[in-house]
Amino acid sequence: MVVVSEFICVTERNHNGVTQQHSNRSSPPSPTMASAVTEPNLQRNLHLLSAEQVELAEMGQAHLFEHWAKPGVDDDEKKAFFDQVSRLNSSYPGGLASYIKTARELLADSKAGKNPFDGFTPSVPTGETLTFGDDSFMIFEETGVKEVRKAAFVLVAGGLGERLGYNGIKVALPRETTTGTGFLQHYIETILALQDASCKLAEGECQTKSPLVIMTSDDTHSRTVELLESNSYFGMEPNQVKLLKQEKVACLDDNDARLAVDPRNKYRIQTKPHGHGDVHSLLYSSGLLNEWRDAGLRWVLFFQDTNGLLFNAIPASLGVSATRQYHVNSLAVPRKAKEAIGGITRLTHADGRSMVINVEYNQLDPLLRATGFPDGDVNCETGYSPFPGNINQLILELGPYIEELTKTGGAIQEFVNPKYKDASKTSFKSSTRLECMMQDYPKTLPPSARVGFTVMEPWLAYAPVKNNPEDAAKVPKGNPYHSATSGEMLVYRANSLILRKAGVQVADPVQRVFNGQEIEVWPCVTWKPKWAVTFKEVKNKVSGSSSISQRSTLVIKGRNIFVKDLCLDGALVIDVADDKEVKVEGSIQNKGWILENVDYKDTSVPEELRIRGFRINKIEQLVKSEP
Repeated sequence: MVVVSEFICVTERNHNGVTQQHSNRSSPPSPTMASAVTEPNLQRNLHLLSAEQVELAEMGQAHLFEHWAKPGVDDDEKKAFFDQVSRLNSSYPGGLASYIKTARELLADSKAGKNPFDGFTPSVPTGETLTFGDDSFMIFEETGVKEVRKAAFVLVAGGLGERLGYNGIKVALPRETTTGTGFLQHYIETILALQDASCKLAEGECQTKSPLVIMTSDDTHSRTVELLESNSYFGMEPNQVKLLKQEKVACLDDNDARLAVDPRNKYRIQTKPHGHGDVHSLLYSSGLLNEWRDAGLRWVLFFQDTNGLLFNAIPASLGVSATRQYHVNSLAVPRKAKEAIGGITRLTHADGRSMVINVEYNQLDPLLRATGFPDGDVNCETGYSPFPGNINQLILELGPYIEELTKTGGAIQEFVNPKYKDASKTSFKSSTRLECMMQDYPKTLPPSARVGFTVMEPWLAYAPVKNNPEDAAKVPKGNPYHSATSGEMLVYRANSLILRKAGVQVADPVQRVFNGQEIEVWPCVTWKPKWAVTFKEVKNKVSGSSSISQRSTLVIKGRNIFVKDLCLDGALVIDVADDKEVKVEGSIQNKGWILENVDYKDTSVPEELRIRGFRINKIEQLVKSEP
């Protein structure tokens, strides 16, 4: 047992090497503890604190107490300060002492300009590149569906939509406005459809209920709960869903890792998000991983909050993981050389160490140039960089995942990115903090770990929504906008191309401009996941010679809907009960639905439409419905 000279936390290591902290809340501060505290303002206020809080009073952070009032003034605020310190201490692996120690090391490296990739040589890792609809894809997809009943899903959803120009939580944002289905609703409905499809392939009785974990934050937690509860969990059983709330971390004022006082309250430490890498420590500390292992689960699938196409890639990618026995499978898309998306790379150190990780695009090119590749990151004969683009979706095998987190306590390698005032690197423009990323999990894996990737065509699997209209309009022509406008249109494009592959004649798109973005407008085709969650299901429900005009809208909301010899020129909505079988055929023509431009600055229009730059005017449609 040792006394750490930072937050004077008494710590010890358990048999797994994970730091644990001990205290006795009920005991008053001992004379020894009190004598160890030398900061005058804190010394005067010691009577307010429990023993644990005194243990957390850090001597090297005396500046935190310089402006405290005398005893009897603001005592509740002082107690709240130590409550905050206790939360910061308990939520970080190893406590605040470990956080400050790591911060000082990383800040020293940053000031010295140390390159984290010194000694490493990049090369292209081993992975699987899939072509939608071919025999290999279909085999992997069916294998993946079988594996779903042994999978848990983890949604990283700690962010608000402010960056998009939307004040709600991002998962509440409509994925597309033809039906108004939000991202979270779509994700849950897809998991349920995959769950059902997997059980149908199971031999014997199947009672599987796929677990869903949602990582939230202070900003999103209550609103995520409200969204789920007010919509009856979108059809999922409430006990299938677990919310794990991410805590923020302390901000740092200087290279000595002095904790920053909140500029709005002298009795608070300023905090900022730690990054989505926290999902690993939260899962580890929650005990859920062991529960899943005991229940016979084998896979954990991680995905982010606003990619409306990501589940198109899940079944086949999971099939790749099972077939290739990957411990880690990163989902990827082809990337152009120097494109602003991280590249999945094998790094081999001079000492023999090796790892397969995401390397950010602005690090990959100089790393290649510095290690014997004078042209840096260049396109190969395929027209793309040999380093595939990381889209932050991971499939981890549960057993090795638990083993690794047991060694690390759930901690992920961190980084710091201070903004210095000048070249001396002695002071910051504003406070910084340590950060960690979900996709950096493989950095600590042993060389024996089987780490690979699965590349999908971008049109099928990648439509992130992360830029507001003004930023998207500034994107150079030909580059992806990654806006709510493009995100919705890419959903229609993907569905149109899937139907084309299944034999439907789908008209080519036209070019329109919304919110300053030139966009391809395909027929507005959308369906519920229960209609088809794999390409095989689409093929089984589409037959004959069907066609869809460019101006058409097709909405499929039932399970047993079969399209045969349909000629659609207008809007068609099929909304029938799951136990009803409906055949859709013949010629359907009406005035349809049209897209009308709206100005994103027009506050009379709802935010979720303003950020797209259009609204749908539902002029005329044919609705086929049976309860």
